[in-house]
Amino acid sequence: MAERPPAVTLGVPRLVLGGRLLFENLRLHLEAGRWTCLLGPSGVGKTTLLRLLAGLVPGGLVVTDDGRPMDGRLALMAQQDLLLPWLTVRENVLLGFRLRGQRRRRGAALVARAEDLLARVGLAGRGDDLPAALSGGMRQRVALARTLMEDRPVVLMDEPFSALDAVTRHRLQDLAAALLRDRTVLLVTHSPREALRLAHRVLVLGGRPARLREVPVPAGEPPRDPASRELLEREAVLLRELVASVTRGEEVPCASSAPS
Repeated sequence: MAERPPAVTLGVPRLVLGGRLLFENLRLHLEAGRWTCLLGPSGVGKTTLLRLLAGLVPGGLVVTDDGRPMDGRLALMAQQDLLLPWLTVRENVLLGFRLRGQRRRRGAALVARAEDLLARVGLAGRGDDLPAALSGGMRQRVALARTLMEDRPVVLMDEPFSALDAVTRHRLQDLAAALLRDRTVLLVTHSPREALRLAHRVLVLGGRPARLREVPVPAGEPPRDPASRELLEREAVLLRELVASVTRGEEVPCASSAPS
């Protein structure tokens, strides 16, 4: 990646989905070169925010601090793995390059990089397999490898580790943190521990219409030790707050998600 990752701001004046007012006067700011993790109950609009940032849903205004559009600078990992069943694992990892007509031109180097990423996500030797031969967790690892293969300055990921066992999840969190260091990242997750471990900033989305509030993160640079006392204490507090807000159906107080 040659270019500097931009700071990204999403503004949503008003968004109604399914007859429900989802967002009104909402502003989400992603700091340049840092990880932002987004938490909140199911159905509150986390994935919709991510899709608004990616330009897949109308109704949002996306602005970068360098004034350039997001086109060609964004990699998106959706909740579903979206693997093409007729392509091999390797070709799924290289799908973006194939669609852009770069696959043949940069063939050997791209294949070598794809194989390296597959090995790093624990799928060495599985490049010739079809997706049908893989478990759900393996398919998610292929999708992660494909996202990392894109090498973009802005990366949006929606529950990228949800189908993994605890050990693999921990290992791939470390891998993503290393390979996406200094990128502008938005990670949607349901795990307070994951958010507090990986994020420079943690935002909670909740209420009707949904609002953002920022919560403190533990000291130190991510990825943090998941067994540290501070992280565990903050996880317990955050989990209690999330459970309480869902139980009461309360509005989440509006807080600025970016410097004024």
